[in-house]
Amino acid sequence: MYRNHLLAFGIAALAGTMLVTSATKASDSIIVQSTTSTQNSGLYKHLLPIFKSKTGIQVNVVAVGTGQAIKNAQNCDGDVLLVHAKPSEEKFVAGGYGVKRSDLMYNDFVLVGPPSDPAKVDGMKDAPAALKKIAAASALFASRGDNSGTHKKEVRLWKASGVDPESASGKWYRETGSGMGATLNAGVGMGAYVMTDRATWISFKNKGDYRILVEGDDKLFNQYGVILVNPAKCPNVNKAAGQTFIDWLVSKEGQKAIGDYKLGGKQLFFPNADKGQG
Repeated sequence: MYRNHLLAFGIAALAGTMLVTSATKASDSIIVQSTTSTQNSGLYKHLLPIFKSKTGIQVNVVAVGTGQAIKNAQNCDGDVLLVHAKPSEEKFVAGGYGVKRSDLMYNDFVLVGPPSDPAKVDGMKDAPAALKKIAAASALFASRGDNSGTHKKEVRLWKASGVDPESASGKWYRETGSGMGATLNAGVGMGAYVMTDRATWISFKNKGDYRILVEGDDKLFNQYGVILVNPAKCPNVNKAAGQTFIDWLVSKEGQKAIGDYKLGGKQLFFPNADKGQG
């Protein structure tokens, strides 16, 4: 009889432990330091409910420019980093701030502008050459100027064009110091060319008569990566939940969820966790 009571007690204790474990899992939460395009495009609204229903983990997103997101993660203000500036991401990992970088998905950048197209770049496939023509025409160009992933890419393209746009800062080259949506609004308002990621452009509501003028250059490729913040640097990192999120994103299920997200019938992000480009 005594053994039976012990057995019953043990079963009850085990059940209680399972409930506590389940409750703990359900109450897990992580902070993702993220680029703005994934947030503004609506991708997280699509992905996170799927992930939470599967794992019970709450994902809280801090959406800022890539440069700021990396700084925040270096300051231990997050569990996962999801951005789009591969050289900076690799530097983050090499510095010991991240455990491992994984390719996640891609899209591309485009150059949009007014129908008047004062620099006559419409239809060009060579982005640096198009920027050179914009500079030669002293046509207005609105830049984020905020060290975001988009701005970092823009700087590299200007360098490839042989033009230093900062010498024209405040003249034809206008730095907004703002996010992509605000920069697009400013650009449309002043009739300036703007470089934007395609996902933000598709979801942007204030296009007016603006359209894509330059696209299709391999140099406009836009790769996104995901990294677990290193617990060795940041002891408060929720390693288990953060890694669970990353594992799901790069899994077949997560990759399919990314590919399934569309606006107006257009796919915004293309999963490539197993075959990312540089």
